[in-house]
Amino acid sequence: MSQAPGAQPNAPSVYHERQRLELCAVHALNNVLQQQLFSQEAADEICKRLAPDSRLNPHRSLLGTGNYDVNVIMAALQGLGLATVWWDRRRPLSQLALPQVLGLILNLPSPMSLGLLSLPLRRRHWVALRQVDGVYYNLDSKLRAPEVLGDEDGVRAFLAAALAQGLCEVLLVVTKEVEEKGCWLQTD
Repeated sequence: MSQAPGAQPNAPSVYHERQRLELCAVHALNNVLQQQLFSQEAADEICKRLAPDSRLNPHRSLLGTGNYDVNVIMAALQGLGLATVWWDRRRPLSQLALPQVLGLILNLPSPMSLGLLSLPLRRRHWVALRQVDGVYYNLDSKLRAPEVLGDEDGVRAFLAAALAQGLCEVLLVVTKEVEEKGCWLQTD
């Protein structure tokens, strides 16, 4: 658990897990939920439920180090009574009803490196964004500490920049009620 740089003593405590192995999906889940609810073992169990008869599970790394896919994230949240909604990148971000959204999980391209050597390969990386006491944070597990995004305009600017780079997917984490009513979308 860490606080954002420059945080005031009375500032809220923001839960933030740091990257370990290829467990960014687990970290993104815990960071968006603001507590440790999932572990590698729990994610592996979800993988087994999703593909019970598969020798090589398609929902995680062959090496058993993580690298979980979107199905694991969606099943984990569903098990908590939450839902996920894919954000259609063709929509203007002004239509995103942020007060109705518990958090966001982004899937971004991530460069690979061996020490100081950058490799021409791209992997995928899960990142959580969440509001805590009125302030939005980037809770990327590769960051040393949460990064303050600020208000709704700040998070929209962050999302716009991520979407503009291409190959970015955005999942909205919402309650079942918000999903059913579709009120994560502002249509006016």
